[in-house]
Amino acid sequence: MTFVVLVSQINNNSLLVIGAYAILGLFYLILVPLSLFYWMNSRWHIMGKLERLGVYGLVFLFFPGLILFSPFLNLRMNGQGED
Repeated sequence: MTFVVLVSQINNNSLLVIGAYAILGLFYLILVPLSLFYWMNSRWHIMGKLERLGVYGLVFLFFPGLILFSPFLNLRMNGQGED
């Protein structure tokens, strides 16, 4: 009963703010870090100086999202295989 009253008290402005936070959180913690991981993995050995500087700046800026995905992604180079 109290949950229904609580939900009815939330107005449209509050829902817009919550939605904006959710979209920004999705962007900051998921979308940009995953695209940054992909960019670094595909261009690591052919980046120029300025591109590498920009990537390092983005790593600093989006560090919390990169930490969230770091246990699941492997950016190491492929080895020579088992000998």
